[in-house]
Amino acid sequence: MICTSIQHKSYEQILAILDDPWIEMAEIRLDRCKLSNREIEDLFSETDTPLIATCRISEVGAKESERRLGIAIRSGARFADLELEADVAYSKRFRALCEECGTEIIRSFHDFEGTPELSFLEQVAARCYRYGASIAKVVVNCKSAEDAKTIQTLYACVENPTSLVAFGMGAQGRDTRIACLKAGAPFSYAALSEDDAAAPGQIDFVSMHKAVYGEFKGFFRNSLQMPASKSFAQRAIVAAALADGRSHLRGYSPCEDSESALAAIQALGAKVHRNGSTLSIDGIGGAHTMLETLHTGESGLLTRLMLPLMATINDCSITITGEKTLSHRPLKGVSDIMASFGVVVKENTVPLHIDGRLIPGVAEISGKDGSQLISGLLTALPLFDKPSTLIVTEPKSIPYMFITCDVLKHFGIKISAEMEGDARMIEEQDWSGCTGVTFKIKGGQHYKAADFDIEGDWSSAANFLVAGAVFGKAEVSGLDTKSLQADLSIADIIVQAGAVVSELDETVCISKAPLEGFSADLNNAPDIFPIVSILAAFSSGESVISGANRLVGKESNRAQAIIGMLTQMGVAARIEGDELIVHGETLASRILNGRLLKGGNYTSHADHRIAMALKIASLGADGPIVIDDKACVAKSFPEFFELFD
Repeated sequence: MICTSIQHKSYEQILAILDDPWIEMAEIRLDRCKLSNREIEDLFSETDTPLIATCRISEVGAKESERRLGIAIRSGARFADLELEADVAYSKRFRALCEECGTEIIRSFHDFEGTPELSFLEQVAARCYRYGASIAKVVVNCKSAEDAKTIQTLYACVENPTSLVAFGMGAQGRDTRIACLKAGAPFSYAALSEDDAAAPGQIDFVSMHKAVYGEFKGFFRNSLQMPASKSFAQRAIVAAALADGRSHLRGYSPCEDSESALAAIQALGAKVHRNGSTLSIDGIGGAHTMLETLHTGESGLLTRLMLPLMATINDCSITITGEKTLSHRPLKGVSDIMASFGVVVKENTVPLHIDGRLIPGVAEISGKDGSQLISGLLTALPLFDKPSTLIVTEPKSIPYMFITCDVLKHFGIKISAEMEGDARMIEEQDWSGCTGVTFKIKGGQHYKAADFDIEGDWSSAANFLVAGAVFGKAEVSGLDTKSLQADLSIADIIVQAGAVVSELDETVCISKAPLEGFSADLNNAPDIFPIVSILAAFSSGESVISGANRLVGKESNRAQAIIGMLTQMGVAARIEGDELIVHGETLASRILNGRLLKGGNYTSHADHRIAMALKIASLGADGPIVIDDKACVAKSFPEFFELFD
């Protein structure tokens, strides 16, 4: 990335500069900009652009440097830069404050006279790290080509080149400011203009941007409106169909899976009326059906919701049919779980023949194969006169179970839940530490008509959020930032990788920043696995994404599809057990080293999530990425390609 040094500017001028979407990150020279305390606070607290706070002791003295840097750090500076020669007491206070506030530390060394020997520079970098630096900044005065070679060689001497920013000043050091990005530096510095260089030999922003990115256009999009979450929509559609009276579902946007849910409830006898983005559904109340077949399209969720329900309200044997990828997707655990409630289902793919009536009571079932059938049981069991207790061991996709409970609550159904887990789950409310969930369902309940607002879809949003984090900026609207959707975790993953995330009402803003390898547990959010793997491909170093075992029964064998996609793109990746391990590289490094993702003909495996991830990846490819089946996105997000373009 290119960090633009800003000096000798007023608060208003700085804001105007940061409004330019091409400014990726900026260094605010607090020693050279006349800013009040309040202006420093506002600048570092309200700006989405990643900012470095710099205030040289040599310019304003140690006391004033500490005061101004302290304000910036407490206000949310992403990075703070302190010279290596600062005294021990100041250094300790600076380090403690940065750690307290979550600000990354840059310790910097400058030699304005010349270029010391390589062994000395190695010691300098080691001192920077020893004194708390996450990034060591080493700047020397290059008077010859040999000096330039020396400073560039430093990258081969440090353990992690992505934690080093080393370059030369002066005419001989000019090219090293770009070469450092090629060597792995997270960013390099540029002058705002030719006449405003912060140090000798500093390249102006326009020239450096052209040298680094060439004709690359980036991704800058505002007001991207997300479609309705089909996870919420399908659950609400089924609940409304079971209610006595007319329900109104607001915020609906059609996709194949949700349309399949509407067709299914109409087969049950519910009436559906459309008015723009509002669905009015007249439910069947307590009526029973006598259907011999029910079609659930390509939706695995709808199939698993209807299985227990049809064994409850349908008074004869029934066959559930499906289409497309659902026809060969194994519905793991269905036979065993349904047998626990007295229902015989012999097959593990559609068509599924259902014999027997659901028997309420106490049952212990495994959740290792996912939450969808459990959601179906939670939907059906309240309709019986007797209470039921559902003990779920080895739970996966836990948030979706609670989405079901939340939706059903709006329609008058009460279900209590108790989670078991380790200390981490209890202290941090981290569902990855949950070892079991017990649901207690009262009998004799009745669905009541309700008005329900369908949330925007975080699964769809994840694609555009990653595009902004890697390639520019994105502003995505229509999202509930307090949602139960598991895919909300994409925001935390992007922050962990290093990008800037801000939230306002139902809008999430993402700004590009230096990206580093990360760890993510997607056992509860398998749908965002493909796009998170693309994020990893552009994050320097190693990323570890767990939950790969959850991907086998998706629209494709998604784990193998992702490995195949990354390998074809030239990204080093492998699966070890339950983990996908990706070795990534920043966008700037990929461009400068000629290692952009490889374009060509790719298959989506008829998987909507893979197709969307491929399109986002195409932003960082060396040629067009041609996707064999783009129509598959209609399953969840029919307007995806139109919105992208």
